[in-house]
Amino acid sequence: MVWRFDENLPIYRQVVMTLRGAILRGEYKPGETLPTVRALAEEAGINPNTAQRALSSLEDMELAVCYSTAGRKVTTKPEAIERQRNKAASDLVAYVLRSAKDIGIAPEELAAMLCEKEK
Repeated sequence: MVWRFDENLPIYRQVVMTLRGAILRGEYKPGETLPTVRALAEEAGINPNTAQRALSSLEDMELAVCYSTAGRKVTTKPEAIERQRNKAASDLVAYVLRSAKDIGIAPEELAAMLCEKEK
């Protein structure tokens, strides 16, 4: 995974978003072991406390389950993954609609633009 951080967002949130995306895209399969805190910190070049906070956030989202001796694994509950996928899509739609409204684009016009881009 390539790690690039935006200085305008907390690093742990960016790590969460990156790992959540990898889980939702299936790069990490249900039941697959996630990186350890130490491995994630080293790979991403971040503080271990930041890595721990990010991995704990995935547990809070029910995307990861912690097994004391086996580390953290991606949830095997498809409904948890689907719930997070729907939340991510809903958040994206809300952001796009808000941004379009800020520049004077009506939802209908935005929908037409999206359909045109799809062609």
